Amino acid sequence: MTKRNSGVLLHISSLPGDYSIGSFGKEARAFVDILAEAGFSIWQVLPLCMTDECNSPYKSPASLGGNPNFIDLEELYFEGLLTAAELEGAKQEISYAAEFDRLALERIPLLKLAASRVLDRTAIIEFADSHPELSEVAYFLALRDANGGAPWQTWKTDRCDIDELFAWQFIEYKFYTQWKSLKEYANSRGISIIGDLPIYVALNSADVWGDPLSFKLDENGYPTEVAGVPPDYFSPEGQLWGNPLYDWRRMKGDGYRFWQRRLSLAADMYDGVRIDHFRAIEAYWSIAVDAESAKEGRWVKGPGRSFIRHIKSVLGDKLVIAEDLGDITDKVRELLDYSGFPGMRVLEFAFLGDPHSTHLPHNVTEQTIVYSSTHDNNTLLGYIWELDPALRARLFEYIGLSASAEWESAVERIIKVLMQTRARCVILPMQDLLGFGADTRMNTPGVAEGNWSYRLTPVAMAAFDVEKYKKLNELYER
Repeated sequence: MTKRNSGVLLHISSLPGDYSIGSFGKEARAFVDILAEAGFSIWQVLPLCMTDECNSPYKSPASLGGNPNFIDLEELYFEGLLTAAELEGAKQEISYAAEFDRLALERIPLLKLAASRVLDRTAIIEFADSHPELSEVAYFLALRDANGGAPWQTWKTDRCDIDELFAWQFIEYKFYTQWKSLKEYANSRGISIIGDLPIYVALNSADVWGDPLSFKLDENGYPTEVAGVPPDYFSPEGQLWGNPLYDWRRMKGDGYRFWQRRLSLAADMYDGVRIDHFRAIEAYWSIAVDAESAKEGRWVKGPGRSFIRHIKSVLGDKLVIAEDLGDITDKVRELLDYSGFPGMRVLEFAFLGDPHSTHLPHNVTEQTIVYSSTHDNNTLLGYIWELDPALRARLFEYIGLSASAEWESAVERIIKVLMQTRARCVILPMQDLLGFGADTRMNTPGVAEGNWSYRLTPVAMAAFDVEKYKKLNELYER
């Protein structure tokens, strides 16, 4: 990151489109065009992997596998793999939210139907052979189907139907090739794509099934300790995530083989990567598997500098953003300094009562990525609405507005203030650029239901003020 720049945070699922969720289709390219015309040079997305039963990509059943819902159905139609009637039948009922219930019932069967119509399987089989990490995902998912969707610890058979296996290979192939095509288009327009690497995976996943020795499991394949975080800004009770924890000592002994695969795939798929929950590399919160609350956990030493060196050896000179939010200690700061990775500063954490907060715009340094909010925060407008009146008054005074100013104008002023900071990079969620409220929030940590469904409507996308942000980017040399 050698010059000042700016970007926009919007997940693929939140793109407009006609088929219940955003995809790699024409709307994604239209979004790239908007970013380029507005002077942005970065598009940050959330993890592109499969999601859990709560639609979260941060507890994936296959962190190396792509989300099948992102495959562009219209491309399959033009290839003759879906009929016009099937395409029409997949059209959504609403445009402002992902139709997760419908997708869960219909999308995989539709993609498997398309796979059954492939006449020449050569290219897909060759792709599976040359991408063993994705081939393993397809095999796991085919075996899961053969075992009725049961957890892998209880499987009765290790054989799967050859056509079922090919269907999952087809899905991985289409996901990967469509994504690479979209990324190439973005890069051709001067847009770099920043991906997101979740720190943990789900227990019932291809990851744990394929490499159980890398996790703290008992003799039956179940965790003895699970992941989470202690009480913090997001959750006064802490968060009991339930992901299995890594056996970092064993991982170090085999050269971080498990992470080698994850990092190598990320290096191939993105121009840069955000490392989720960076503080766990220094020390992670370990919770007994039978604990009733995250409060019962304890800090355990993480892999530290040796893992940082491994990350850098795989990702090279790609931009790596360290998500250094939460309970950050001096030791975490020392590890971040050692890594050389830029950390994150979030405006919504700047006015929580600490007059010396590192999140205050005037304290932001060049070696940081500054955000107005993140996918785990309220939108800026929603944040202002819910802010304590005294803190809201301080925020308004800070950005040069009277206490009686319109809240919508405060959103615009905050974005301008962040653009002025010393930070080399400013990343702004699309909802904040549009001035949207809390009803468009992406995720509320610690809350299982009602998340991840926000979608940008065609009307909202058309209303985006390209010229305004082009002028801002030019004015502040971003």
